[in-house]
Amino acid sequence: MAGRSTAATQRNPPQRRRISNTSNPKILKDPKLLFASALLLCDSFLVVLIIAYVPYTKIDWDAYMSQVSGFLGGERDYANLKGDTGPLVYPAGYLYFYSAIQYVTGGQVYPAQILFGILYIVNLGIILFIYGKTDVVPWWAFTLLCLSKRVHSIFVLRLFNDCLAMMLLYASLAALLYQRWHLGLIIFSGAVSIKMNVLLYAPPLLLLMLKAMSISGVISALAGAALLQILLGMPFIMSHPFAYISRAFNLGRVFIHFWSVNFKFVPEPIFVSKAFAISLLIAHLGLLTAFAHYRWCMHEGGLFKFLYSRLDPLKLKFALTSSFPLKKSSNSHSSTRVLRKEYIVTTMFVGNFIGIVCARSLHYQFYSWYFHSLPYLLWKTPFPTVLRVMLFIGVEFCWNVFPSSMYSSAMLLFLHLVILVGLWSAPPEYPYVDNKASTENKDK
Repeated sequence: MAGRSTAATQRNPPQRRRISNTSNPKILKDPKLLFASALLLCDSFLVVLIIAYVPYTKIDWDAYMSQVSGFLGGERDYANLKGDTGPLVYPAGYLYFYSAIQYVTGGQVYPAQILFGILYIVNLGIILFIYGKTDVVPWWAFTLLCLSKRVHSIFVLRLFNDCLAMMLLYASLAALLYQRWHLGLIIFSGAVSIKMNVLLYAPPLLLLMLKAMSISGVISALAGAALLQILLGMPFIMSHPFAYISRAFNLGRVFIHFWSVNFKFVPEPIFVSKAFAISLLIAHLGLLTAFAHYRWCMHEGGLFKFLYSRLDPLKLKFALTSSFPLKKSSNSHSSTRVLRKEYIVTTMFVGNFIGIVCARSLHYQFYSWYFHSLPYLLWKTPFPTVLRVMLFIGVEFCWNVFPSSMYSSAMLLFLHLVILVGLWSAPPEYPYVDNKASTENKDK
């Protein structure tokens, strides 16, 4: 008995050690996760220092509060909702979010800065999560996400609504990584309701949905997103529909040439001309089509062959159901597949970057539209690491020249084009996890 007891005692310590090892926190086993957590902590401290010691910059906050006060006062005509920087030009979600912010902060700047500091850290946390799930950028390069003077300023010194919109966009992208397409599109619609720049992600998102979902799933997800927009805008649609739609979703706005960061070198008469806007739109659509055909859909034989493969079974299904209305097609979802996380992020980031390159005017706060995707995009190019870092520094430099000059804007456009050429030169990614059908997909 004593011998067996001693033997059992000798066997137990290794077992306890195994249990102890398996109970170690995951953060201690994953250096990338540990480094990302350390970055969040250090950047939180930096945000505290910025709020405490760097003077707040008055730009749009007073206008935001004036527009929100008009809304809370009962005004439902978008034509009458104005601030000291001009009329309200954002969808209804913006009013709801900033009404909540006004309620929490009392409309005061300092507590709003604290709130936006928290928002900055949450946003950075979501982005680091996305980076960690894709394994494209080396862990040390995560540091680049925390080094932008301009982005810190956009969040905690200027309190722009771009910050809210982009945080929701990245939350939407995080949901898409887990194939939660309906949820992701609802969050995406919420981001659009704050600022329409998020629509730059719409073309690649639609392509991803067509690859990952059935046609009926795509329609239902789009319907859910549209329904959210209708519900958010209902108080204004019911009272003054034309004023709301024409102002909140105005795609033809012309920005002031002086504030342009990217096309300051273009003479103002050309900059504000319709011909310049149309040429940029054509370039935008052409680049999206080229990337979709030769890069994003290359493994399906190109964009047009892929679209035909998705629509042709739909025609057959309609023909069958018209002949046999009670018969249910067993292959209705057979073409849907599970997309790789890296492919989802690459397609979304590149599609947005194409829109950035072709934008007629980028104001300083618009840097937040794509800054956090820059390291990812640079590491998707075939460039050496030194060149990637130099391109990142160059872009950051251009965005910190104030006011922008014809030289800084020409340099920024050149750097954007270099990155775009690098992305085009990268080998196309295989989109799918495996050959299994969407029976494994959690959200058809």
